[in-house]
Amino acid sequence: MERDRDIFEDALRFAIDAHAGMVRKSAGSPYILHPLEVATIVGTMSADKELLAAAVLHDVVEDTPCTLADIEERFGRRVAALVAAETEDKRPELPASETWRLRKEESLALLARSSREVKIIWLGDKLSNMRSFLRSYRERGAALWEHFNQKDPAQQAWYYSSIAELTSELSDELAWQEYDRLVRIVFEEELA
Repeated sequence: MERDRDIFEDALRFAIDAHAGMVRKSAGSPYILHPLEVATIVGTMSADKELLAAAVLHDVVEDTPCTLADIEERFGRRVAALVAAETEDKRPELPASETWRLRKEESLALLARSSREVKIIWLGDKLSNMRSFLRSYRERGAALWEHFNQKDPAQQAWYYSSIAELTSELSDELAWQEYDRLVRIVFEEELA
């Protein structure tokens, strides 16, 4: 059990270093607040320290020079597999706006066949996003979407609503209930 606690603390330090200097697109806040919030949300559904480690590391491979091999070497195969299930193939050779729909379709297909553990991390990540979207939407309205690769709120609604459906096995969790409510609030207001 001591090692379990240490793996989360090590992952936390690793994520802080990896995301140093980064800011969130819509809020301009330090990026590390997002992975911390994701881990906090995941912690309401599980005390599994490797799951918590993967939650705090979920964007490290996607958004920093860190690789899945780095994660596996330092945190083990299970944590690396959980992070991989949250990592998009961003196709850096192409403009992100051109690959947005394809990347989301691929991610949703993976989510559909994922374990409950993976869905818990996804839910933590997307609930954190929805909380941020709601704050930003209330401050800026539709201008919120100008910060993203996909500027069409209908496409964003499709993606986030699909995630609610694909994680509905977690509907007994307060986090899922909050997520589902925020998706409806943000996108019903935006698309009304």
